[in-house]
Amino acid sequence: MNRENFKSRIGFLLVSAGCAIGIGNVWKFPYITGINGGGIFVLFYILFLIILGLPILTMELAIGRSSRKSIVLAYKALEPKGTKWHIHGYFCIFGCALLMMYYTTVSAWMLIYFKKFLSPEFFIFNNENVATVFSNTLADPVKMTIYMSLIVIVGFIVCSIGVQKGVEGVTKVMMVLLLLMIVVLVINSLSLDKAIDGIKFYLLPDINRAKEQGILNVATAAMNQAFFTLSLGVAAMEIFGSYMSNKNTLFNEAGIICILDTFVAVLSGLIIFPACFSFNIDPAAGPSLIFITLPNIFINMPYGQIWGTLFFLFMFFASFSTIIAVFENLIANVIDNFNISRKKAAIICCIIILIGSMPCLLGYNILSNVHPMPNKDILDTEDFIVSNLLLPIGSLIFLLFTTSKFGWGFDNYIEECNIGSGIKMKKIFKTYFKYILPILIIVIIITGLVNM
Repeated sequence: MNRENFKSRIGFLLVSAGCAIGIGNVWKFPYITGINGGGIFVLFYILFLIILGLPILTMELAIGRSSRKSIVLAYKALEPKGTKWHIHGYFCIFGCALLMMYYTTVSAWMLIYFKKFLSPEFFIFNNENVATVFSNTLADPVKMTIYMSLIVIVGFIVCSIGVQKGVEGVTKVMMVLLLLMIVVLVINSLSLDKAIDGIKFYLLPDINRAKEQGILNVATAAMNQAFFTLSLGVAAMEIFGSYMSNKNTLFNEAGIICILDTFVAVLSGLIIFPACFSFNIDPAAGPSLIFITLPNIFINMPYGQIWGTLFFLFMFFASFSTIIAVFENLIANVIDNFNISRKKAAIICCIIILIGSMPCLLGYNILSNVHPMPNKDILDTEDFIVSNLLLPIGSLIFLLFTTSKFGWGFDNYIEECNIGSGIKMKKIFKTYFKYILPILIIVIIITGLVNM
């Protein structure tokens, strides 16, 4: 079966960036930047993105490009004879599937709110009932099931068309529109009365706020965010390495992906903080920021219906680009491991994700009393398993596989990294990759478990 590749370099970069750029860039990065000392946190974040996120990203891409296979077969092609590294590949597939089983529900919320702002439903919003609108949305399993199912089915239809015409073609359009929308939204926020106060709070280094959190805690938060923003550890990026060309070095391409991801994260704060300060609303983390705080701002803003519609379309594109990318990973694994057609693989995966997404969706209504972990609903539990276990532990395994003589080995990894034009990876990093980088990832794992 012939393997399809990306049609263009820009297609690879935008699809890969689309996988990395997600909802967390908008509702998590600005908030944790604000409470952790503004510019001080941003500097820590960029540092850890370079010394932690970027190397692991090149490792996933290297495994994919060298093998030209999805993760299980990639491990089998590269692992020393008799070793069992490929077992981790099955955990990667499980991690991607579990991620989609709650991410599709959150994406459905974005689509529901886009429709509310686009249609006459906008006028149901007022300062008193914004929170009620969101709680009513969560309490309606039928509406959420319809929107979630629409997203899942359309996502798999896009992937079933193929890598170039489906995944690359659709994601390129979405990502260009996403980048244009975020610039327009930022310009609007910067034109508000107290925008400068929001910018100062967000980006100027504030040592007092950093000390309140504790400098070590600020650094740890930045390290966690830099790591999780790229969705490393479950081979979500590995599959795109298997489709990319040999024309450019992996360090070069990974660097561009990190820049695009950071660009969206930083600009998201330039939408949120100027607006919050201009309308005297305290920004909050998580869903309340997106579905309560910001709608409160939009209904009090001139042309708020337009800005609200544009914002939730931007949020939907951010989530749907990630969904298409991860769906492609799931389909590619089914094609490679069972040797079936792309359309059959898409149907199988679609059915699995539709069924698997229902517990999370029902966790806010019919199954609201179900708490698989203490003080965590179904979505939070699934997110904890993916974010605090599968991503960091998976990244540690990728790291050991690419640097250990018992795995693929550092020399093979470096050789693959440096194929093509662009910035080359130096062998002097071997000591750092083998002995220091694992410690940083173990710190992230321990931090996640402690914060449970």
